[in-house]
Parts: sequence; structure tokens; C-alpha cells
Amino acid sequence: MDEYTSSIENFKMEVNRNFVEKAMELEPLILKSKVIPNQIVRLEKDVDANWKVIEKENFLGNETRKLGKGEAVCFDFKSHIVGYVTFRVKAVGSPPDAPAYLRVKLGEALCEIGEESNTYKGWLSSSWIQEEFIHIDVLPAVIRMPRRYAFRYMEIKVLDTSPKYKVVFEEISCTAVSSADMNKVKTLGGVDQNLAKIDEVAVKTLHDCMQSVFEDGPKRDRRLWIGDLRLQALANYYTFKNYDLVKRCLYLFAGLTQNEGRVGACLFIEPRMIVDDTALLDYSLFFISCLYDYYEATGDEEVLKELWPVAYKQAELAMQEIGEEGIIKDREGFWAFIDWHKDLNKQGAVQGVLIYTLKQAKKMAEVLNLSKEIEILNQYIQRSTIAALEKLWDEKEGFFTSGKHGQVSWATQIWMVLADVFTKEKNEALLDRLFEKNPQVNMVTPYMNHYLVEALILNNRKDKALEIIKNYWGQMIQDGADCFWELYNPENKKESPYGSNIINSYCHAWSCTPTYFIRKYLV
Repeated sequence: MDEYTSSIENFKMEVNRNFVEKAMELEPLILKSKVIPNQIVRLEKDVDANWKVIEKENFLGNETRKLGKGEAVCFDFKSHIVGYVTFRVKAVGSPPDAPAYLRVKLGEALCEIGEESNTYKGWLSSSWIQEEFIHIDVLPAVIRMPRRYAFRYMEIKVLDTSPKYKVVFEEISCTAVSSADMNKVKTLGGVDQNLAKIDEVAVKTLHDCMQSVFEDGPKRDRRLWIGDLRLQALANYYTFKNYDLVKRCLYLFAGLTQNEGRVGACLFIEPRMIVDDTALLDYSLFFISCLYDYYEATGDEEVLKELWPVAYKQAELAMQEIGEEGIIKDREGFWAFIDWHKDLNKQGAVQGVLIYTLKQAKKMAEVLNLSKEIEILNQYIQRSTIAALEKLWDEKEGFFTSGKHGQVSWATQIWMVLADVFTKEKNEALLDRLFEKNPQVNMVTPYMNHYLVEALILNNRKDKALEIIKNYWGQMIQDGADCFWELYNPENKKESPYGSNIINSYCHAWSCTPTYFIRKYLV
């Protein structure tokens, strides 16, 4: 268990068996429920090349019409679900003299059903597309599809039978799974209808991502990513309050680290728990935030004491990435996440993340009365903050810059505000200027929009934060979201970092935080 093969030279996994065993003891019960489709729908592209439902008919789960070669039926399960599909298929007409050959497509969004998978040219593996081909030799048959799917729509197409018979489908259902219980979340009162709907969709998004761990997306990647975990845990503290699931994930990250004790960007869950060989500087630092938030929510000093050395190690490792001028060294490639904007230089934003998490680490050290670590962290914070002001602040432009070309981006300003490099008054002025000047390198993910909303709320701009929640996440709902998406750019609604929007995740963990803001700050 201690090592595994990696394409990265000299990579190995370091295992703390005590932490892993504690995580295993916290494995949650998976709750199950049966869901049946309520409609059959037909799709068509509109003038903007978007897929729309143009016909609906009620479906009570009895049986479909007869379908022959080339015909299809699309079921609407009414809302997004994660689970295991079962259906029954039988022949109508002459005795079947050839197998039935079916294609089953499942989609979180209509584009996944409407587009042909053979048109996909993206860089992520097409194996993420939820499409199955099935031969059925003996009819009638009950098909229990073994994979777990995340979807709302399911299309079954008859690729072939024989001219002598057709098929009908009946007893269609999905066994939905989650470790979260919707009954434990109180319905909001005293908010307007739009905000209540945003909260409802956010809670549903979190619910469907809560499985044996907090998954980033139940369709793709089905992994435990620490950037997603941080935001899921915040939302969880104000909704499901499943503190043990957060604790389980913390122990897993602490128990399965990379070389030198570095917390990995994500963990694979099956067939066994292992840390990925992807290292992202901001994500490693967010272990500090995850532990800090957990302690703030629970007061669990035992976990804080036990996992503190792992958190402190991330601060020490990050400080090794500081250059002579006190600024995080800029790099090429996927060395930090921050946001999916293809032109974003991440150096300035990561500097902000560093200061932000160092301050959280210092607060935890104060709780634990660790005088030596407090002194060291104070030095780290002072050095990083002074360098940000001297090397990255452009007085003429009125913005923090990033990279050798002095890029001005939304992400850099937001993280410097969250890090409180300036006073509150200057933070407020910087946020106002950000909206006034609107730098070209903007944000494309709900993840980065979360941190913008947080910066606004913490700096006396609650009305602006509420406006963004309603306009950004609310617009997603108007565009058909019943769970919030991995990526949403109102200026390019088909945008994808992967080359095609049919591979995007349409129920994604980092998008669930409107419920956190609404329940903590706005209600």
C-alpha cells in the first residue's frame, strides 16, 4: 500500500496507517431510494444550436410504444440523480430471431443526449461519456446496468433487432444513492422565491456529490479533490452537518500524502484509496483551510492537534517555493489551479492564497499554544505580505499584477483582498475598482465566483454579493440547471476547458456554496 507506479519519476505515496484506519472507521452509510421517470421527451436543436425539449408526454412507468431499428425513446427522471439503472425489455411480434442491440445514453444535460459521441474531439478521455452498447440474446430480459451514473435524462435507441419483431421498455427505474439525507436540511423561510430556488439547487448539488467521500463530481471525476472539499465542507456545516464525512476526508488526505508529506491535489477512491501524483500548490495549502474551517465549525481540538503537523508541513513546503524577492515562483503548466481561465497567470493569486492560509495556520497555532510555530508563521506572513505590496502592487493601475508581463486579473485581486494584504477600507476600494475597470482576464468557474462573493461579503459589499449570487447561479437555473455546473461563463455558455461541453460536469461540488452564503450571511 505504501507505493504505486506513477509516470512521475521518483514519486511515491507516503502512508500514515493510523490516519487511514481512522478514516475507514468513518465510512458513511449509503442511503438508497427508487426513482422512476415521469416523462418521455423529444429533443431538437434551436436556432442557437442548443438542445431543447420540444415534446413531452407523461410516463407512468408501465411500458413504452413499440420501437424498431433506428428508433429511440428518451426518459426524463425530473431531476438530477446518482445511481444504478434497471429496465425490462421485451419483444413484440414474431419470436425474436436475432439479438436486440441497444444504445443507452445518460446525460446530466440535454447536450449529452443530443450530441453524437463520435463528434467529441476533446482532450479528456471520451470514456467519461455515459453511453453503453448492449446485446440482448434472450428476450424478455431485465437489464441491470452495473455502472453508477449521474444523470437526469436517459435515451434508449434500438440499433438493430430483426424485421420480425420490435421491442418495448418497461419497469424503468434508478436506485439513487447518497450518504446525505435531504430530510436533515431545514427548508429556508423568509427569503424571496429566486433565492430559495438557488438554495434548493445548491443543496441538491451537494447532496448528489456526497457519497463515500465528498466527490468533486458524481459523473466526472468521482474523486476527492481538496479544492472542492473545502467548499463542500463549508456548505455542509450549514445544511447536512455531516461532520464525520469531513473528518474522514481530512484523515484520508493526511494519511495518503506525496513525497515529503505534501498533501496531494486529489485522492482516488477505488479500487483502493491512493493519492494522485498531481501536485497543485494552492490545493496543498487548502488542507490548512479545511482543517481550520473544521475546527471553527466543531471545536474538535483532538482532530486539530492530530492533524496540525500535516497542515503546518504544507506551509513549510510552500515557503520553499518563494523566490529571492519573496514572491511565489511563477511556473508553466498545471502547477496551481485557481480557475480554468485559459489565459490566467496564477502567480499573484497563489501569493494571495499563501498569505490567506498562513494566517489561518497562525490562528490554529495560537489555539494550540505553539509559540515557536507562531513566531515562524508571523515571519512567513510578514515576508509574503511585504513582497506582495512591493513587487506586485501597481500604484498607477491601482491593481495587483501577476507574472513577468504584469497581468491584471480578477483572481489576483480577489485573493489579495481575501488575504487582507490591505486594510478593510483599501480592500473595499479595490473591489469597487475591480467592477468599474473589469479586467479582461475574468472568471469562468463557480469556484472562483465563490471567492469573489466571499470577498464582497467580508468587505461590506453584501448587496453586491447577493446580486452576483442571483445573476450568476440564478442564470444557471434559467439555463436549465437542476444542479449547479462545474463551469459557467455567461458570455460563452458552451465553454469547456476540455474541448467540448458534453464532457463537462453538470453537478459539481465547488458550485454548491450559494447555500453557505445564504444560510450564514443572508438569512
